Amino acid sequence: MKAGSHLNSSNTLIVGGVILFLTNCFLTTEPYFLLLTAAQQILVPMTLQLIMELNKKQIIFIWTGLFSVLLLQVITIHTGQMILSIIYLLFTLTVALSGLRRFLKRGFVNWAEISIDIGMMYLFMGGIWFFIHINGINTGFSHMLNWLTAIHFHYSAFILPVSIGLFGRIHTSKLYNILVPIILAAPMLVAVGITFWPLLEFISVIFYIFGIYGLIYLAMKTKFPAFLQGLLIRISYSSLGVTILFSLIYSVGRAFGKWYVTLDFMLIFHGLVNCLLFGLLGIIGWAIHLPKTKQPAWSFPVSNIRGQLTPENTAKSGLVDDLSMFVDIRRLPPMIVDFYEHTDKYRLFAAVHWAGWFKPLLLIYKPVSRLIQQLNLPVSKQVVEMNGTILSVNEALDGRNSPRAWIRKVNGRTVFTAIYSSHKTQGRAYMNIALPLPFSTMIGILKLDCITDTLELSSTGGEDPGIYLAIGTWLFRLPLSENFVIEQTTKRELTAIHKMKLFGVPFLKIDYRIITRDEAKQIN
Repeated sequence: MKAGSHLNSSNTLIVGGVILFLTNCFLTTEPYFLLLTAAQQILVPMTLQLIMELNKKQIIFIWTGLFSVLLLQVITIHTGQMILSIIYLLFTLTVALSGLRRFLKRGFVNWAEISIDIGMMYLFMGGIWFFIHINGINTGFSHMLNWLTAIHFHYSAFILPVSIGLFGRIHTSKLYNILVPIILAAPMLVAVGITFWPLLEFISVIFYIFGIYGLIYLAMKTKFPAFLQGLLIRISYSSLGVTILFSLIYSVGRAFGKWYVTLDFMLIFHGLVNCLLFGLLGIIGWAIHLPKTKQPAWSFPVSNIRGQLTPENTAKSGLVDDLSMFVDIRRLPPMIVDFYEHTDKYRLFAAVHWAGWFKPLLLIYKPVSRLIQQLNLPVSKQVVEMNGTILSVNEALDGRNSPRAWIRKVNGRTVFTAIYSSHKTQGRAYMNIALPLPFSTMIGILKLDCITDTLELSSTGGEDPGIYLAIGTWLFRLPLSENFVIEQTTKRELTAIHKMKLFGVPFLKIDYRIITRDEAKQIN
């Protein structure tokens, strides 16, 4: 991915796009259609050069897409129009797949890069609606509405998300993390509203306004690498602040039948401002100094095991050989240290609590977890014993340091198979846990901290911690987080609480009671 570079005015792709666009200007009989053509032949290629290292094949494919748009003005027979629109559709699909690949290499982390990914994927929607528009496919909507939806996905859903993604490389704040998902969701909501429900269009425009004006506010207070860049980006975002108000007025007319601005006015004013001030000036602004991505590549070791695990017969005593490599054990009760270093001496009793909102999903989740014998937790809150064994795993097969599998069962059924290992990043040791899944592995990177005589294991904080999915060589961060707190409540007993969240929303809690096997015999 390029960084710190700029677009060259002599770049053949850009100059060629401008020439093709000017040719279109002489050929078209309906000038307002040029608003979409400008995006297709000038703005989209310029944007792609900001976010992709284009190879020769990709450049050729872009040229093919640009020429297909021009030839649509020349070739009027239906078969030719369909073939050319398919070519452009395939071009947008290629961009979308590139965005998907970017996303799968990183996952749910870094809103700036996610915004760029989704913008690239949205472009395919623009290609679909352009195909519908060119071929006159009956969607139940007017020819004009099909075209408006196509232009919407080129500007609001592609160029804007890419722009705010680049902005996120130089600005980080909690407000930015709130605004980005709002702005990313708005194009789809507006499109659905335009197509099916004008009231939804009105409501989504309200959210869009909040997102856009929040973005303007952040741009005004952010220091850009270059003065001219800051000026152009602020003009670009501010122009959206003007056009979005007219979109609101227009959506009021569609929703309530009170027309204050006409469609012709929207096409001329709204279209030209978005094309020239928002699109062109914004892209030139980012081209002046392209910010570097802040997302580092994952560098920690990942288990090579995919699918079902076949452990060795050699037993291991604990989940770790020495807990002191993770934390200062002098700050912990000896029993907690002993549990991790001699886990086989202990018995675990667990009560599983599923969040109410997640319980309907158990109808799908539970049969799958039972089939693969992984994450196969009970549905009931009833206390059950988890019988565990710890076996060594072939280090050459796994690829990590000293792996060992902790296999836990309830009533004879396997509920967890977790392969424990560790790694160090910048001098700090992390637990590196792999849960084999069909054709993949879930990876949990946990940091350990001592907090007032308790041990906390968490997948949040820092660069490495998180929950990931490894498929082949791809490592994808999942929108999951976990927190595990263990403490000694009596001289002979430990308790632990394991909490998990999905997109920041709690969905699972497990209460553990942990006692030694000798203590259990005395109780019995």
